[in-house]
Parts: sequence; structure tokens; C-alpha cells
Amino acid sequence: QVQLVESGGGLVQPGGSLRLSCATSFTLEYSAIGWFRQAPGKEREGVNCISAGNAVTTYVGSVEGRFTISKDNAKNTVYLHINTLKPEDTAVYSCAAPKDFSIYCPSGSASNWAYWGQGTQVTVSS
Repeated sequence: QVQLVESGGGLVQPGGSLRLSCATSFTLEYSAIGWFRQAPGKEREGVNCISAGNAVTTYVGSVEGRFTISKDNAKNTVYLHINTLKPEDTAVYSCAAPKDFSIYCPSGSASNWAYWGQGTQVTVSS
């Protein structure tokens, strides 16, 4: 059974940091994993992705230099390190695997992704 389980969200003050985790039930040696977020009242957007070969794709420019994606193949876990959090980063963050478990990162369009976690809430507020 394909499972992705996110954790690590919470309430953080502006300027703070978080590390989100995405634990998967399958090996990351043969699948890319992407992070997405959906803010209240907005469409879900791709944040970034890490390929099976550790190539990183960033889908939204506003996270450049603040969000870092990494993974531990031995733990089947992908991480999203978020620094210098802003109120506009408030959203439900979800991880996903692409259709056919592609080893490469597809575009950030949700239609390219088939397997999703339940999401973890990140709230940035003072």
C-alpha cells in the first residue's frame, strides 16, 4: 500500500524555522517526491521536488533561498527545511509522488502527481 505521511508542522513566529518530514512506504531510490502547499482560499501550488537522483526542482520563486528539500533513502523520508518563515507561508503542506513513480521531477501541476499524504498545517503568526 502506498503511503506518505507528513509531520513537523505547527505554529511558528515570523522569522522562525521548521523541518517538515514526509515518510513513505516505498523506496526513494526509484521515485521523485514533491512538496506542495495550499493556503486558505488559494489553489494548491508546487513548492519543490527532489528526484530519485537528488536533483532539485523549485516550482515557486518566493521560496528560493529559504526552503531546502533533502532526503534520507535509508529512512524512506524526505525533508523540507523552512527558514525565515513569513505569514504568507501559512498553508497545509503535503508531499506527493508522481504518476508511475517517475524518478524525475515532473511539472508542479497537481495532475502529474498520483499519491498524496494527508498534509501538515504550518501557521506563521506572531
